[in-house]
Amino acid sequence: MRNSLDRLLLEWPLKSKLDPKVYGNPDSLITEEIVESEIKGFMTLQEALKRKKIFILDYHDLLLPYVKKVREVKGTTLYGSRTLFFLTDEGTLRPLAIELTRPPMDGKPQWRDVFTPTWNATGCWLWRLAKAHVLAHDSGYHQLVSHWLRTHCATEPYIIAANRQLSVIHPIFRLMHPHFRYTMEINALAREALINANGIIEASFSPAKYSVELSSAAYDLQWRFDHQALPADLINRGIAVEDPTAPHGLKLTIEDYPYANDGLILWDAIKQWVTDYVQHYYPDSALVESDKELQAWWTEIRTVGHADKKDEPWWPKLKTVEDLVGILTTMIWVTSGHHSAVNFGQYDFAGYFPNRPTIARTNMPTEEPNDEEMKFFLAKPEVVLLKCFPSQIQATKVMAVLDILSTHSPEEEYIGAAIEGVWADNPVIKAAFERFSGKLKELEGVIDARNANRNLNNRSGAGVVPYELLKPFSVPGVTSMGVPNSISI
Repeated sequence: MRNSLDRLLLEWPLKSKLDPKVYGNPDSLITEEIVESEIKGFMTLQEALKRKKIFILDYHDLLLPYVKKVREVKGTTLYGSRTLFFLTDEGTLRPLAIELTRPPMDGKPQWRDVFTPTWNATGCWLWRLAKAHVLAHDSGYHQLVSHWLRTHCATEPYIIAANRQLSVIHPIFRLMHPHFRYTMEINALAREALINANGIIEASFSPAKYSVELSSAAYDLQWRFDHQALPADLINRGIAVEDPTAPHGLKLTIEDYPYANDGLILWDAIKQWVTDYVQHYYPDSALVESDKELQAWWTEIRTVGHADKKDEPWWPKLKTVEDLVGILTTMIWVTSGHHSAVNFGQYDFAGYFPNRPTIARTNMPTEEPNDEEMKFFLAKPEVVLLKCFPSQIQATKVMAVLDILSTHSPEEEYIGAAIEGVWADNPVIKAAFERFSGKLKELEGVIDARNANRNLNNRSGAGVVPYELLKPFSVPGVTSMGVPNSISI
């Protein structure tokens, strides 16, 4: 699990919120009986829900409106999907069931089916194919929403407003400048060669030419500034609950969740550094309210940069020192920790394309099969799976792009590594930065120790890739570690 649509399941039975007149029966085919047969006597479904053991990866309502449009594009297909997981006593997530749905279209009724891990040959191959479809959905969401939308895209208004409203000698401009460097340039390059019409994303990911439209739809449905803070994101997804007695003030639903465990240490370090910095320049909240440049910056972000959401009630106020610390910590987290977690491990985790296919090119064999198709599937299921996977040219292009995206340049500027020149002469800020840098060096050791802990099954074990994405520093190249100050690739 990392930063996607994975969340604790809170409502049962599963039901779509889309219009049933357009998209068909909203009730899921994943029944209580199916779930309990997969849990196999550990507990009832109701007990599992009560004990926070069931998690869902839900791309049903987000993708279903795109199924008909995407299927009109040659060489790809799409479903709405739901996948359920059970949190085992070992702290790992075990998949229980996948539901794939096609809405009514082209004069045909709604089609849907549920696939589960099974022990007969045909069922095993259908399960592999269903997983390929869900992984394609997850890969698209990861790239277009968790990565592009929530980091690259959402940060642009902060940068533009800072350059319009804040003097270059304003203390908040100086604090944020290292975290805003190079982002506008890399986003311009992405629009030219990555997310452009007929570009690599459209040619190699399931949403095809609707990729950026899907990203926009996700922004409309899901993006909230207040949920970009790591603690708020974890709470919103049911991955954590507030607990003043727990480390970082949060108790994790999944105790061995590397992204959360490492990320919260980084979040706290950033927040303390921002607090020390802000309190030096704003010892009183009245100074925050009366700072015309600062207020103009925050107003432009909300009303111009994110104008579609300017009237939303969840925007933080900017009246107190605490308000300012929360806003700045969230922005710095997104540009550093969040971006690093979703970007720099892409080659290691997805470079081998069967592990993370970016596109599913063919429908499930059980969706309205004819005799010839079913006969071929039963005779050569491995060929059917390969035809569903990305083509050789698609897989090769994606591997090359992920290699580039996952690479640290020799000039990379890592968080907490080097003090900005303008701070070096201020003893208060210099001391605060040195404390911050020291905490990040401690985090490196904590992560190494966690990866060596054989009891943490989500980050150690046979064949498990150690989770190092939030180790602050790195050498150049593809290392799956290192947290740069800004979104620069």
